[in-house]
Amino acid sequence: MKRIKVHLDKRLSETHEICIGYDFQDRIGLLIAKEHPANRYVIVTDSNVSGLYGKTFLEKLRELGLPAELLEFPAGEGSKTMDTVLALTSRLLERGVDRHSLLLALGGGVVGDLTGFVASIYMRSVPFIQIPTTLMAQVDSSIGGKTAVNLPQGKNLLGTFYQPKRIFTDLKFLETLSDDEYLNGVAEIVKYGVIDEPGFFELLEREVPAIRERNLEVLKKVIEQSCRIKKGVVEIDEQESGFRRILNYGHTIGHALEASSNFTLAHGKAVALGMIAASGISVQSGYLSLEERDRIENMIRDLGLPVRIPESFPQSNVLERLQMDKKKEGSELPFVLLKKIGIPFITKGVEKSHLEKVLEEMKA
Repeated sequence: MKRIKVHLDKRLSETHEICIGYDFQDRIGLLIAKEHPANRYVIVTDSNVSGLYGKTFLEKLRELGLPAELLEFPAGEGSKTMDTVLALTSRLLERGVDRHSLLLALGGGVVGDLTGFVASIYMRSVPFIQIPTTLMAQVDSSIGGKTAVNLPQGKNLLGTFYQPKRIFTDLKFLETLSDDEYLNGVAEIVKYGVIDEPGFFELLEREVPAIRERNLEVLKKVIEQSCRIKKGVVEIDEQESGFRRILNYGHTIGHALEASSNFTLAHGKAVALGMIAASGISVQSGYLSLEERDRIENMIRDLGLPVRIPESFPQSNVLERLQMDKKKEGSELPFVLLKKIGIPFITKGVEKSHLEKVLEEMKA
């Protein structure tokens, strides 16, 4: 099991660990029992993960003598709402959960975001642990302390910064992921290659077939490196006051596409399209070379992610959703653009003509 320390500002949050391994659920239970004492342990999961892993994990905790319970909600982005938050908090109250209890987020990004948000506001905060079961959650959403729910107007518009006590990343969970869910996480890994270091991007280019085939040895390397990149950015800027915004590469337009589809477009596919759009805007703005833009697009295509926006997405709707982005500052919407692969930068806004041209060129 690899252990990666996330060193945070002690005034804001405690340092915690990301523990990465393969098939170590029994050890997760032992570590929770030994190092995270609580009067009650509540597994929060969705209806998909509950049947796959939730009930088994509940039994493992109870075999260790831990007072454990399981709360389940319907799977899917549609559950990431305040209605679900209120339902979960009511059930926690019914079960007598208090500030000496511990929540365990067992699932993908929706489960992690919801559980973290509930933990941050329930009784002015209770501790929680992330146990991510999807690739996207393992390399991205479980790390960094962002929690949120969606509003009809857009994604993640209500949320907090609240760090988990620990993150347990078991690669065995990935064996039951659908291809679409797996590709959601692959898109986030590509993001790290684009924004952080050319060497990692080149590794991903070489290992495209192995990544598509879910080769365990290659996955171990790219997941660990992705976690190290994310934790390094978070350590510098925990609450996204500046530098951390580079992690939004591909996400500004990606989130607008998601919202335009009423969240039927998968997050990873939306981010993949957003990354191609951001690289296209970088070319239009005179920063990125055509050769590097093509390398980004080709790798995204070769990994099995989309590179063209469906015709059913009206450009006007996407532009309207961009105006509701939570990162907006007055009339300006910051974008993450590229000078080169590995050299991202944040601009206060982009030319509307560049944005419209790129979106039009990307239409299927």
